[in-house]
Amino acid sequence: MFNLAMKKERAQPDSLWLYRKESILTSLVEWIPRAPGIVLRNWIYSSLFAKIGSSVRIDSGVEFIQPRYIEIGNNVKIHRGVQISSSAKNKTKVGNNSVCFEDQVIISSGVQINTSGNNSRIYLRKKVNLDHGVDIRALDQGNIEIGEFTYIGPYTCLAGPGPIKIGKSCLIGSHSGIYGNNHNFTDPNRKIVEQGITCKGIVIEDDCWLGTNVKVLDGVTIGQGSVIGAGAVVNKDIPPYSVAVGVPAKVISKRTG
Repeated sequence: MFNLAMKKERAQPDSLWLYRKESILTSLVEWIPRAPGIVLRNWIYSSLFAKIGSSVRIDSGVEFIQPRYIEIGNNVKIHRGVQISSSAKNKTKVGNNSVCFEDQVIISSGVQINTSGNNSRIYLRKKVNLDHGVDIRALDQGNIEIGEFTYIGPYTCLAGPGPIKIGKSCLIGSHSGIYGNNHNFTDPNRKIVEQGITCKGIVIEDDCWLGTNVKVLDGVTIGQGSVIGAGAVVNKDIPPYSVAVGVPAKVISKRTG
């Protein structure tokens, strides 16, 4: 079982020495070729990770940053060129972050998974499949969870300090964007960057299909069993079992039995 609760305190504070030790050890085994490299990496990583299960395959060229806050289940596959970071803003300080993969997760090449704020969490449930170039970033207080059997298509981005929850058995098309925050801009006398953001969060319920290049904006819930057409921009809630298309997305029909 994974520890889902964020620890309020760490047993020992992070240190520059510990960070350097992890960096050196992971760098030493990162590029060792396939058969010997997989065995050696798993042996070294077992002492560095919060948890690493059995039959885990980590290819060469995978970069881990602060692996002591990363949990990996059984039969997980992580391909070349992946970067997984559980670091806080200051890599040598406790950030109360965590990255957790349940069993049989597949991470394809070029994926970036990053808790780049503080008190951030990324959780991939059983048999989640992230295709090439997916970028997941949990910023300050961010909580991103992807449900069992869900597929995320190539070069899709999930980001935000606002929470993002994607349900079970969803299909997210390539080049989509799911952003759990929005910029305030109502005051023309101030720079937009100075006006702060909203972080309402996003929920995509079970069994949804989002076509390629769909954008989902902050504060939206997409109901169970819905289909969102390619290129749509979803800025309002979509009822369950709807088919929605366009910019902004509008419901054009219902899925009925």
